[in-house]
Amino acid sequence: MSAALTHPLLTAFRASKPAFGAWLTLPGFLSARTAASASPHLAWVVIDCEHGATPLQPGAAESVHAIAGLGPQAPSTIVRIPATGACADGSAGWQIKYVLDAGARGVLVPMVSTAAQAKSIVAAARFPPRGVRGFGSPFTQLAWGPGVTPAEYLARANDAVLVLVQIETPGGVENLEEILSVDGLDGVFIGPYDLSLSLGFPAPSPDPVPEVEKVIQNILASAHAKGKKCAIYCTSGGQAAKRAKEGFDMINVTSDSGAMAESLARNLAAAAGEAEGQKGFGY
Repeated sequence: MSAALTHPLLTAFRASKPAFGAWLTLPGFLSARTAASASPHLAWVVIDCEHGATPLQPGAAESVHAIAGLGPQAPSTIVRIPATGACADGSAGWQIKYVLDAGARGVLVPMVSTAAQAKSIVAAARFPPRGVRGFGSPFTQLAWGPGVTPAEYLARANDAVLVLVQIETPGGVENLEEILSVDGLDGVFIGPYDLSLSLGFPAPSPDPVPEVEKVIQNILASAHAKGKKCAIYCTSGGQAAKRAKEGFDMINVTSDSGAMAESLARNLAAAAGEAEGQKGFGY
């Protein structure tokens, strides 16, 4: 048998080191592969099938394989599924199946508000006896590197695939301790935009208001107290560096669309002899 399945985000989690990533909102495997090649500091990417333009099938699968083709140190591919508030009855399980059968290193589920929802998500992402995930895709192990057989993937995936849920609703905040107690859940991801809006505050621009920041810091402390990882979405390198110093484990730095627009604006302003404008509200 080959060595245990691993990937950069999993390695960072096990070493308790901050892992920086980027959000992929644009469709197309060439765009995804280009973004994944951008920096040696990039440990992971989220392929966003909730608010981004990439469909689960075949879009996310193609991007996962394109990024995996960069080699064993390619950024870990996490896919955010479209389902919001995945039902405790397992009705989002087919989306999780599509993502993991594509070879993604993990799944991110938005707007999770209860422990029952989190348990359903974990079960859908784990093979028996730790879950109810079905086995049968001929493509999954191909995304994990040469020499990985179907039998090896089946035997090792439960320890290699990451399961993350987003805390961004009043229910998620209220039921945080119960959610964090779910066995098999690797961590929680804070969505500052929807968290702010759902609690009745304006969206971050660029930072959350103090009342929301207090909630964010409580989520971070509670996650670590329960032995779970805590991730957060940022929109700049400076903001991400600050969150890393605060102890966040997984920090988004920018998005592909945001970075492209920012670079175009900056360089065009320089060409026209204009001062660079202040970065406005954006995702």
